[in-house]
Amino acid sequence: MKIATAAYPLDYLESWAQYEDKLSSWVGEAAGQGADLLVFPEYAAMELATLDGAAIAGDLEASIRSVSEKMEDVAALHLKLAAAHGVYILGASAPVEAGFARPVNRAEFYAPSGQRDHQDKQIMTMFERDPWGIMSGGPLKLFNTALGKIGVLICYDSEYPLLARALAEADIILVPSCTEALAGYWRVRIGAMARALEQQCVTAMASIVGTAEWSEAVDVSSGMGGIFGPPDTGFPSTGVLAEGKLNQPGWTYAELAPGLIGQVRETGVVRNRTHWDEQETRIQRVVYQDLL
Repeated sequence: MKIATAAYPLDYLESWAQYEDKLSSWVGEAAGQGADLLVFPEYAAMELATLDGAAIAGDLEASIRSVSEKMEDVAALHLKLAAAHGVYILGASAPVEAGFARPVNRAEFYAPSGQRDHQDKQIMTMFERDPWGIMSGGPLKLFNTALGKIGVLICYDSEYPLLARALAEADIILVPSCTEALAGYWRVRIGAMARALEQQCVTAMASIVGTAEWSEAVDVSSGMGGIFGPPDTGFPSTGVLAEGKLNQPGWTYAELAPGLIGQVRETGVVRNRTHWDEQETRIQRVVYQDLL
């Protein structure tokens, strides 16, 4: 299988047709390179607010509502492209009004069969809590696909090992991200790499890149695409299967050999995933000793 992760720049859109052309071009390019699974970043759907004009796009609350209202049309387009190219697509996440007290950060997952489902972010960052007012949504999900079992940890969620442990059956964990500063990018990347090590799986990180001066929410973003695995049998010694170039738009690709994840879990030099539960007996034996 071949994975493609996006370093995706946001545009000021003049029309829905322009968005259709942009997304069709991105999906077509990755599919043309043989990708089976495409990953777009967190909050990259915020560019859709520009369709309602600069005043709406530049107002935080108004832009959230604007994007939420367009997500069913976005889903229809993604389903069409997934079917046409025979690919799985994790669409750009968006703030969605979904029956909760406040909008949730939701990434839709589209199958070439025409099926779709979604993953909501679990733990909010400081800016999502205030001033965005985005809240936690539904539970973690494990998607059974023709490519294997796939989970999604949206950005900050990748920095929490117990969330990844809940997805321990996943062969691949997708990590769509939106990070303003280089430090934020590295926090998420280190989290994604650590989760790949702990669960002996592959993690695929996508990022927004560049500036969007029209937005209060996503005005500056830093990052690049990256695909990571455990630094063990069959994987690179660094754990880095592929990485893009910082803040340069485009796709980053990596191929996975059949059975590679199962192999490293069964015969790897280390067995972090298998030995995880041994922590429980050890942390109950912490001894406090004064050395004053």
